[in-house]
Amino acid sequence: MADPISERLEVDDDFEAVQNLYLERGWTDGLPVVPPTVERVEAMLAAAPLNPQEIIGEIPPNWGSATVEKLAVNAVMAGCRPEYLPVVIAAVEAMCDEVFNLYAIQATTHPCAPLIIVNGPICNDLGLHGGSGAYGPGWQPNASIGRAVRLVQLNVGGARPGVGDMSTQGAPSEYTYCVAENEEANPWEPLHVERGFRAD
Repeated sequence: MADPISERLEVDDDFEAVQNLYLERGWTDGLPVVPPTVERVEAMLAAAPLNPQEIIGEIPPNWGSATVEKLAVNAVMAGCRPEYLPVVIAAVEAMCDEVFNLYAIQATTHPCAPLIIVNGPICNDLGLHGGSGAYGPGWQPNASIGRAVRLVQLNVGGARPGVGDMSTQGAPSEYTYCVAENEEANPWEPLHVERGFRAD
């Protein structure tokens, strides 16, 4: 099992230096990241009243410990606002359920990625989008939450292309894949009701 404590580094206060370090170490998806300073991570953690060292799950293929703190670090890097952290935690917790079989998704040669579907009042609270163009650009909560989960898969789980992630060609959905359920336009029961939860 990987160390649940996040490593702290002293880095020059220079945007390009930080980006180059993260690229060299394989800690990014290739896009620029928000530097996860102590202050930013602490602000992120304040949005989730959990012990920062609580382990939400083990992420394959390296079986890294996904602590609340590590999720917060990756959420900062992805550009999440602090209020998005509970959704990131819930998504990672769901992915770590044995029934989901995250190992198969992480290590397969097939170009697949977990789709995060969020429903309920939190969608309106956070501004998550489920309408026209929901899978496309322009929706900051969708993009950053999905990207945070992907960065957790990369940085905590070790699913780097060609190493832990053996996807032959990859897929755009491996950058970010998060939408809100459009309950108002949905002619069926909401997803949570289909899954056995109470309507309210």
